[in-house]
Amino acid sequence: MALIRSIAHLLWMGITVVPYTLLILLVRLFGASSRTRYRIARAWLKLSTDAARVIMGIRTRITGMEHLPTDPAQGVVLLVKHQSTYETFLMPAIMPRPLAYVFKKELLYVPFFGWSIGSLDMIHIDRGQRARAFVKVLQQGRALLAKGTWVIMFPEGTRVERGRKGQYKSGGTRLAIEAGVPVVPIAVTSAKVWPRKAFIKRPGTVDVSIGRPIPTEGRKPDELMREVEAWIESEMQRLDPEAYAPGR
Repeated sequence: MALIRSIAHLLWMGITVVPYTLLILLVRLFGASSRTRYRIARAWLKLSTDAARVIMGIRTRITGMEHLPTDPAQGVVLLVKHQSTYETFLMPAIMPRPLAYVFKKELLYVPFFGWSIGSLDMIHIDRGQRARAFVKVLQQGRALLAKGTWVIMFPEGTRVERGRKGQYKSGGTRLAIEAGVPVVPIAVTSAKVWPRKAFIKRPGTVDVSIGRPIPTEGRKPDELMREVEAWIESEMQRLDPEAYAPGR
């Protein structure tokens, strides 16, 4: 049954992404603002997470929304635990401000999905040219944050298995310090139901815990990232103790 549900959800996303992408490209052709294009993309992402709930039984339980800034002009850098594709769809669907992802440029070539994100205010980088890529992140990130768009990054860089910890990199904290905005750590237990690189998903609840914003004034990138890492990993163990049980 889980296999059938997973196939049904994948087919649903594959079918629905086409009209939404065409709509984004069409309104862009007619000069629609980036906010309008983002709202269309967000609508599809929300439909995808809603469909995951209806078709596959994947639900979300969110805590800490009250910690997010309410000032529409306040930029933040969201630093999120990354275990599966699910949180990349979920975050724009639940956040009250437009988000800009930092992602590898190869995703731009994915039919429809890549065309959509290429039409939005996102930051795509060439991972093969790290120094130049980070300069781009700083330049575009500061501009987006200045107008109230929140930048979202996965500090571990890639998806990690349930109960595991990747190497936390300080790019997100460097951007936040340079831009003079706080960072918000977020723990997500998506691998309980949507394991890394797995095709078959299982019904269950994904916990999302949003931490309090951490000011960046006077902080060092590496030291600040260690604080973010400590909070996220501690929260992951609290939310999903089974994954961190000895001998697992």
